[in-house]
Amino acid sequence: MKKTDSKISGKPLTVRNMMSERQSVPFIEIRVNHPLKKISWRFLVYIALIAGAVSMIAPFLWMLSTSLKSPEQVMAFDKVWWKEWLPTSFVWQNYVRVWKMKTIPFAMFYLNSLFVSVCITFGQVATSAMAAYAFARLNFPGRDKLFFGYLATMMIPGAVTMIPVFILLRHLGWIDSYKALILPGIFTAYGTFMLRQFFLTLPKDLEDAAKIDGCSYLRIFWHIILPLSKPALATLTTFTFMGSWMNLMWPLIVVNTHSKYTLPVGLAYFQGVHGTDWTLLMAGSVMMILPILVVFLFNQRFFVEGIKLSGIKG
Repeated sequence: MKKTDSKISGKPLTVRNMMSERQSVPFIEIRVNHPLKKISWRFLVYIALIAGAVSMIAPFLWMLSTSLKSPEQVMAFDKVWWKEWLPTSFVWQNYVRVWKMKTIPFAMFYLNSLFVSVCITFGQVATSAMAAYAFARLNFPGRDKLFFGYLATMMIPGAVTMIPVFILLRHLGWIDSYKALILPGIFTAYGTFMLRQFFLTLPKDLEDAAKIDGCSYLRIFWHIILPLSKPALATLTTFTFMGSWMNLMWPLIVVNTHSKYTLPVGLAYFQGVHGTDWTLLMAGSVMMILPILVVFLFNQRFFVEGIKLSGIKG
């Protein structure tokens, strides 16, 4: 049998050479993403997100619905389950009754909570910002070791330090006073850590230029660091205000006078021994949420500004 040359590689046309050339041809795999598969996954994701949103907003809607009902509507169980969420008549008088009750001074509880929460928020943000600036920008012996020791206090639960702090306040004579409500809450390792990490991302060129112009550390902190740290300060302000506003355990322990109770403790008075006035309790709970919403909506613009700032840095 006569061997002829291959037109492809110039090798003799044999069975072995033909098999080797066939194996050397690259294999191209073509994958086609079906649009229905992509739509189905997106549909499942939307269903999961909607279910999560409904589960989170449902308690708030039930609370709002109950606050607008009469006691008879709350205790009625002869309706369809979805009709129980809709009040037959809107009783706006429940909110007025909460403020004008003589047995439960709701307005005084509200003012106490505002005063205590504002003081704790202002003090915690101020002390955390100054401590974070010292740990992030100032050089002094043992700075990092001191910061790690300060950071280690975050691992200790608050329930462990609650009794020692109470004993210390009792020796100082601060029990049943506003000082016991405010002063233990104005220092936090979490706020210091969060602001320190944000301060480390700020460029040092601005501080060097300010030092050349003769600015002191205090002026650099006030005129450069704080204006550039509005997103982090707004975040800490929101978290601190929410924590102090919703705090129940600490005011319940250190305060004994009726006139110094905060709002979470005062709402417990709506739960009597023989029954609970659910309409007034839910009306008070709705009004309790309003300051938190105001603080969040006010600080939301700083969150957006922080996202833009991080995008520019990236």
